[in-house]
Amino acid sequence: MQVHEIKREHPHKKAKLVARGGKRGKTAGRGGKGQTARAGNKRRPAMRDIIKKLPKLRGHGKNRSKSTFDRGPIAVVNVSQLEAFDVKTEITGMMLVTSKLVELSSGRMPTIKILGTGELTKALTVVGFAVSETAKAKIEKAGGAVTSPVVDPRREELKQAKAAKAAAKEPKAKAPKEASAKKGKKA
Repeated sequence: MQVHEIKREHPHKKAKLVARGGKRGKTAGRGGKGQTARAGNKRRPAMRDIIKKLPKLRGHGKNRSKSTFDRGPIAVVNVSQLEAFDVKTEITGMMLVTSKLVELSSGRMPTIKILGTGELTKALTVVGFAVSETAKAKIEKAGGAVTSPVVDPRREELKQAKAAKAAAKEPKAKAPKEASAKKGKKA
């Protein structure tokens, strides 16, 4: 076979011409007249111009203050898992970390809550955690005790400030003397 004898497997395909009659005649698939019918039509959507004029809320997502939505890591420990400790042991957060029932999250102690799943036979003292009602009942039934969770002083200050603000907003009742004096002037 010579080079001049080589033939294509598929014949040459002619590019489709539009607006020359046939299936793509008249408006050639571009609809009616106007800017949309022309080549190079690149109008900006009106909504984009409105968006561009709005100021950006920088740092509203990933740089946002974590305190607004992140309450820190939360760890759950069941009553049955406390069975691993000795009798009359005072259980603290670090004890749960050393016994590998709870993991530190980025070096921070997570918020720990004890739930009532399982049974407990040993008298243990639980210090400084949130404890569910069923867990508290089971711990006390086994002869143990639950002390109140550690109170964050900043939260207490906020609660007191809110209470003071609410008290200041309440309308004050008028003294009875002033009311009777006003009635006398009207008559």
